[in-house]
Amino acid sequence: RINYDANGENGSLLLEPSRQNLVTQSEYFNSSYWIKELTSIVSNTTTSPDGTLNADKLVENTGTGLHRTYSSIIPTIIGDDYTTSIFAKQGERNIFGIQISNGTQPYVWFNLATGEIELQQAGIVGKIEPLINGWYKCTASWNASSATSDRVFIQLAKSINETTYTGDGTSGAYIFGATFEKGAYGTSYIPNHSGTGGVTRAADSCLGAGDVNTFNSSEGVLYTEISALENDQTNRAICIYKDSSLDNIIVIQYSSVSQNIRYLYRQGVTSIADINFVVSDITSVHKIAGSWENNNFRLFVDGIKVGEQLSGNVAPANTFITLGFNRPDGQTFFGNAKQVAVFNEALSDSELATLTTL
Repeated sequence: RINYDANGENGSLLLEPSRQNLVTQSEYFNSSYWIKELTSIVSNTTTSPDGTLNADKLVENTGTGLHRTYSSIIPTIIGDDYTTSIFAKQGERNIFGIQISNGTQPYVWFNLATGEIELQQAGIVGKIEPLINGWYKCTASWNASSATSDRVFIQLAKSINETTYTGDGTSGAYIFGATFEKGAYGTSYIPNHSGTGGVTRAADSCLGAGDVNTFNSSEGVLYTEISALENDQTNRAICIYKDSSLDNIIVIQYSSVSQNIRYLYRQGVTSIADINFVVSDITSVHKIAGSWENNNFRLFVDGIKVGEQLSGNVAPANTFITLGFNRPDGQTFFGNAKQVAVFNEALSDSELATLTTL
């Protein structure tokens, strides 16, 4: 799948782990699955982020109180992380809240006019992402620490200080595509119209590029322009390798220990070069190049040489046979990849600096 920015530009290959949407009516907010409190739903009132006239409007009535809709109970496991998300667009109301009923009932309040988080209570982490035509993806992540079942509340407000108020009967905001998934961060939307159970998206994979004639074992460069989905404490690797073992492998990897970029060149069972560099944010795009030749292994990140090793022999000819967004031991790269390239000669420092400059 190709992921684009809010302007529909700068496409990148999107690779995500398997996730399941536990909301059984992710788009039909007018169904009984979504319980309305001092609100109603007007169906199919505007074009959703998928380009179809299928987004609903959440409209307050004239009552006094909390104006919201919420899902039926969704089973959760104590101690596990969960994330819910919904696409929202301002109407007459631009203050929009997500609340999780998990014992502590934390809120995140979003401003659909400015694209900012207005308030984030303890126990919940919010995120807002701009999309096309005034839409935002509003996300809230939390840990199910005190309940075995949760609800998602979607709420209108006049302001974050005026959440209980008398409605005018016509004001509201537009909504589309609700997701409730097990995980510490949100992934792309998984439609679910089942009415009875979760819908699962399989993990993405991108493997098997090239053959024994593609790669030069004696010298070369592995170049990537990538960003991770989140710092979720898993190794994410892009590799050139020989077989299913960890012998004979060239790796550019985000480390699970911290926000490390790791460059590894391994011949047989021996790590010839192993260079690490800490970046401030692995979810931002970084241009990374690992270069190899006899007695000269270098790592460049965003135009800077951040590490080198001036000793060690490269592998014999015809050692490496394939490239993939994975390590053979199952450490798959999940994130966005704008570009991956292999050069069959070692580049100079100035060439590597130019190649990796943002």
